[in-house]
Amino acid sequence: MGEGIGSFLPFVAMFAVVYFFMIAPQLKRQKKEKKFITELKKGDRVITKSGMYGKIVELNDKDNSCVIETLAGKIKFDRSAISMEMSAKLQASAE
Repeated sequence: MGEGIGSFLPFVAMFAVVYFFMIAPQLKRQKKEKKFITELKKGDRVITKSGMYGKIVELNDKDNSCVIETLAGKIKFDRSAISMEMSAKLQASAE
């Protein structure tokens, strides 16, 4: 009987290692990205995941999108396509 429980111990240990090194960090990143997306506001200078720089001019809560003004004009993106916000970084580098 003790042999049966001992044979499952390596599987439990492997699951714990996978959880703490793979699943937990991914959940943390997802939570951080969701918070970032909800905190976007008009006037923020952003970079999209495709590498486009621009400024947010409109936020739509209905379809979870935003309009970004670039040098080429205004382009509509899904909020999840925003990679990072540059306004705070530009202010920090100016000081």
